[in-house]
Amino acid sequence: MQTLSLRRAATAAFLTLPFLFSLAPASAAAPTAATAAPGFQRMQLGDFEVTAISDGVVGLDLRPLMKNVSPARLDAALGRVYLREPATTSVNAYLINTGTKLVLIDTGAGGLFGPTLGKLGANLKSAGYTPDQVDEIYISHFHADHVGGLIAADGTAAFPNAIVRADKRESDYWLSDANVKSAPAAMRGSFEGARKSLAPYIESGRYKPFTGATTLAAGFRAQSTPGHTPGHTTYVVESKGQRLVLWGDLIHVGALQFSDPNVAIGFDSNTISAIAQRKRAFADAAATHTWVGASHLSFPGLGHVNHRAMGYEWIPANYAPVIEAK
Repeated sequence: MQTLSLRRAATAAFLTLPFLFSLAPASAAAPTAATAAPGFQRMQLGDFEVTAISDGVVGLDLRPLMKNVSPARLDAALGRVYLREPATTSVNAYLINTGTKLVLIDTGAGGLFGPTLGKLGANLKSAGYTPDQVDEIYISHFHADHVGGLIAADGTAAFPNAIVRADKRESDYWLSDANVKSAPAAMRGSFEGARKSLAPYIESGRYKPFTGATTLAAGFRAQSTPGHTPGHTTYVVESKGQRLVLWGDLIHVGALQFSDPNVAIGFDSNTISAIAQRKRAFADAAATHTWVGASHLSFPGLGHVNHRAMGYEWIPANYAPVIEAK
């Protein structure tokens, strides 16, 4: 009798549980984070450690920018990779640790390009480095999204101990008073941004231009690739038989320009030369199976190029949480 009563009591209690839970206050939903992981990724290149660093992303309205392509073909190319206008475009920089020296290739936009960029400093620190540790900075060209990170918000040098290097033709063009005066009004902000960004390094004697193909340090070679800008430069990094070519702005829209290198962008100062440089770079990368790093391919912008029946294809670097020597 007692056992039966206990069973009935237990059953009644079980049946009332949903009612009791319904009276309890609901748990608050977890808020969305809306951010990704810290913006850096590493790979080993011989004895060198390469860290890709994100400066952020920017949305580009490509229709008025792209040349030699119809709007319909542009939309179709973006649709194949599930992109739409404005296309999210990465801005990448690359830090190479040789074991004795830290070399940074490009610096992102700093405060020159709006709130979605200018993340390089924070991501550099997330990667375990501080700006004062950078020994040398090699600039591909003087557009704002490559030189803006040279300066802090107060206009002082963001990298207090670094030597800055770029092709002399680039600085001759962007720092010329005559070119500023003759430039269209829409371009004058670019001249001003370049001047402001380089000023503290020029004043302190830490801007050291070079001309054309030049060996800059052990394992680092400048390669002249004018077209996007008058002094545009790609940088070849080599260690223990491994090679990485940092393309700068030879390509902007991977979804379109790998399959058709003749497609150009309105940011190019010389469209014909920019197309020729892109074709040479694609052919070389595919023939030599070298590593490539590109400023505006989806972060980290590292990978390889293969030939296709028509054009080329991009093979992004495989993610690995622990890097291993190749």
